[in-house]
Amino acid sequence: MIKQIRIIGIGMGDPRHLTGEAVEALRTVDVFLVADKGKRSADLVAARQAICAAAIPTERSYRFVEVTDPQRGPDAERSPAAYGQGVRDWHAARVDAYADVIAGLAPHEETVGFLVWGDPAFYDSTIRIVDALRDRIDVDHDVVPGISAPQLLAARHRVPLNRIGASIHVTTGRRLVEEYDPSLGDVVVMLDGHLACRGLADRYPEVELLWGAYLGSPDELLVRGPLATVIDEVARVRAAAREQHGWVMDTYLLRQPG
Repeated sequence: MIKQIRIIGIGMGDPRHLTGEAVEALRTVDVFLVADKGKRSADLVAARQAICAAAIPTERSYRFVEVTDPQRGPDAERSPAAYGQGVRDWHAARVDAYADVIAGLAPHEETVGFLVWGDPAFYDSTIRIVDALRDRIDVDHDVVPGISAPQLLAARHRVPLNRIGASIHVTTGRRLVEEYDPSLGDVVVMLDGHLACRGLADRYPEVELLWGAYLGSPDELLVRGPLATVIDEVARVRAAAREQHGWVMDTYLLRQPG
């Protein structure tokens, strides 16, 4: 009978980026639940398995259960209200799917783990989904932090995320163009599948773009330069990478020059 759910931040794919706390947590899990998004995410599942294989002793028994991920819908074409409702419906369908799997676990499988890319605090639905699961199942849970994409992006470009005494604004591609103003300070953009920053290039051509994809993996890609100068290069590199791998995870930092 399930007794605990552990939400574990696993960094950006490199087993060396696991924290000591994450390693300890991984070694307590009996069943890892992983969203199955089809062929395009097969190597993401494999990367999770490789991380566990590197961290968990061979004598420790555990298994992966791939859970078919519900369809989410065309986010880009939705209004803000429809987008929010679509995400809530998607989360609810995920909760149903995970609850069904948990109900069928063997009696000795007491600890369930969710492996979260980066850190669970940044634009990830797992904590909300587990909260909804706990409305149905009487179970303890905890959250283990991990190295996040913004942290690794800054390290790879050898910069801090903020200027002295200045702010950091974290947002999504969906909100970037309507929100952006130089007074925000340095702006970290996540979940931008359409490079919304192109919409700022005419107004702010000299703002610096620090972009990274597949951070922490052998396929890591980095581009840096004035937005108007490098945006076409980023778009080309990103499209080629997506064609090669079938998916792309990237993030970027926008900062005023000087």
